[in-house]
Amino acid sequence: MLPTPAKPKIAISACLMGFDVRYNGGHKESRLCTRTLAEYFEFVPVCPEVAIGLGIPRPPIRLVGDATQPQAVGTIDHTFNVTQPLADYGQKMAVELGDACGYIFMQKSPSCGLERVKVYHTNGAPLDGGGRGIYAQAFCLQHPDLPVEEDGRLNDPVLRENFLTRVFAYSAWQQLLQEGLTRRALTEFHSRYKYLLMAHNPVQYKTLGNLLGTMGHTDPQELGPRYFSELMAALKKCATRRTHTNVLQHLSGYLKRAISGEDKQEMQHLISQYHQGIVPLVVPLTLLKHHLRQHPDPYLAQQVYLQPHPENLSLRNAL
Repeated sequence: MLPTPAKPKIAISACLMGFDVRYNGGHKESRLCTRTLAEYFEFVPVCPEVAIGLGIPRPPIRLVGDATQPQAVGTIDHTFNVTQPLADYGQKMAVELGDACGYIFMQKSPSCGLERVKVYHTNGAPLDGGGRGIYAQAFCLQHPDLPVEEDGRLNDPVLRENFLTRVFAYSAWQQLLQEGLTRRALTEFHSRYKYLLMAHNPVQYKTLGNLLGTMGHTDPQELGPRYFSELMAALKKCATRRTHTNVLQHLSGYLKRAISGEDKQEMQHLISQYHQGIVPLVVPLTLLKHHLRQHPDPYLAQQVYLQPHPENLSLRNAL
C-alpha cells in the first residue's frame, strides 16, 4: 500500500478554531474550518496576542498612527505598546511555520487582520481605508508567495475555491522541492498546471510558458523560485465563467474525434449553459471527465485543472 499523503498544513488564528483566546475571553469559531476543512488539512492554531504574554481576558488593543506603519497600543492605556513584540513574534512564526501551505487570519484584528483593519489618529478619529495587523504584516513579509486569506472572505464560494486551489498548488510545489528541482521536474510541473493557469490568468499562462521555453541551460534552482512566485501570483486572480468556458472548450477539443456528434452536442450545450450561469461548473466538468474515462488521454489525465482539490469538498458546485 502507498503511504497516505500528508494533509497540507494551514496556520490559522486560534480563535477561529474555537479556542477562547480573544480579548473578551471568547472565540470566533469558523465552522467551515473546524467541521468541513479539518478533514483535509492539518490546522496549526496561533494566537499572537496570547503568545506575547497578554492575558485572557485582556484590555483590547488598536492600531494608531500611520496606516502603513501603525502602532498597536492599548485602547484605554495609550502608553501600553505591543507593536514590537507582535512584529517579532510574526518573524519568529514565519520561521517555525516554514512548512505551512496557507494561513487563515482573523479579520479586523489589530494583530491578525490582513486588510482594512481600523487604524486611528492619535485623537481617536479613524483613518480612511485602514491597515494590516502587526503580526500578519510581519509574517507575510517573510512568505510573500504563501496563500493567505481572512475567515470572512472564505464565505464567498469563489474566494474559498481560489484560496484552497492555491493551498494545494503550494503543497504540490513543496513536494516537488523535496523530491528535487530539475529541469524536467519543472517542465512536468508546469505541464500539469497549464489549464489551471489558463483558467485563472490567460496572460500569465503565456508568460510562464515563455519563461520555461527559454530555460535553456539556466539552473532550475535559480529559475524555480521565480517561476513559482509568478505562478502563485497568477493563481491569486480568480477564474471567471468566461475563462473557465475557454478551458472547457479547449479540453473538449481533445475529444472531437473520439465521441459521437450527439455527445459533442450535449457537451457544447452544457458548456454554454455554464457560461450563461444556468448550471454550476461541476456539471460540464463531470460530463467531460466521464468522456475522458471512456477515452483516456495521458496529457489530460495529469491536468490539475480537472481536480485541483479533493472532490468531496464540492468546491465547484457553487461556481
